[in-house]
Amino acid sequence: QVQLVESGGGSVQAGGSLRLSCAASGRSSSSYLMGWFRQAPGKEREFVAAISRSGTMTSYADSVKGRFTISRDNAKNTMYLQMNNLKPEDTAVYYCAAGVVVGPSQRLSDYRYWGQGTQVTVSS
Repeated sequence: QVQLVESGGGSVQAGGSLRLSCAASGRSSSSYLMGWFRQAPGKEREFVAAISRSGTMTSYADSVKGRFTISRDNAKNTMYLQMNNLKPEDTAVYYCAAGVVVGPSQRLSDYRYWGQGTQVTVSS
């Protein structure tokens, strides 16, 4: 089992940047596929990015490709999401998740453990 805690959210203007972190405790995070999801008010939770256990494979939602970068440091049990050129439509609560399937899955159901979320607000 693993516990996940997100940090780094905040409020920025459009075009700005934020870096989210997800700290894992309990079982080593290198045992898990990890990903970021987000949920805007009144909308379903959606996939943002995922990274394989080793960090060699990544996957991104089309809406964030070229702007967001997912990475992980297994020695620190931490995953990151660098978000550049933020847009108002990126406003949401961002969740860190961990799963046991192989490969950077985009499916919400493949993730077993979830953090509590961190708010990202982008103003125009």
